[in-house]
Amino acid sequence: MNISNATNYKTWLGIDPGLAILGWAILQDLGSNSPCLVDYGTIETPKDLSTARRLVEIEKDLICLVREFQPDGIAVEMPFFSREIKAAGGVIQALGIVSLVSYREINIEPIFLHQSSWKCHLGNGRANKQEVGEMVKRLFDLEKLPINDSVDAIAIAYAGLSGVRNEIH
Repeated sequence: MNISNATNYKTWLGIDPGLAILGWAILQDLGSNSPCLVDYGTIETPKDLSTARRLVEIEKDLICLVREFQPDGIAVEMPFFSREIKAAGGVIQALGIVSLVSYREINIEPIFLHQSSWKCHLGNGRANKQEVGEMVKRLFDLEKLPINDSVDAIAIAYAGLSGVRNEIH
């Protein structure tokens, strides 16, 4: 069953962008206080591929995700870069792929959230990765959760869904 076709439930895709590792998560709003965590994971691209080939891999995997889950909304972290970050170019290009796939495949323009913004929805705008993981575990009553980019994606999807639900833009 395609979950987005269920009675007025809203499905959200959260994305923690990256060229090497892109985290993703699918949440479904069941109308209760806490949405349901449907699925999550990462898209990883080999470092030995050219940037263009890595972007094609991200595009293909994102197309599969949006076609399978048909999200009603997409929330993406808008990263902050200092001048010393070498990975910034790849992340920015991955953001372009996310926007392209979202609009071309399902006619959605993603909501971009700064890190402190999506972390505030968990209760601490300065939480580190371990603290985000603990908050996500409690929020979704999970026993085990890998501390990787998918955890941030879960929190990003939660912030997007919560912000829209509460009309916070």
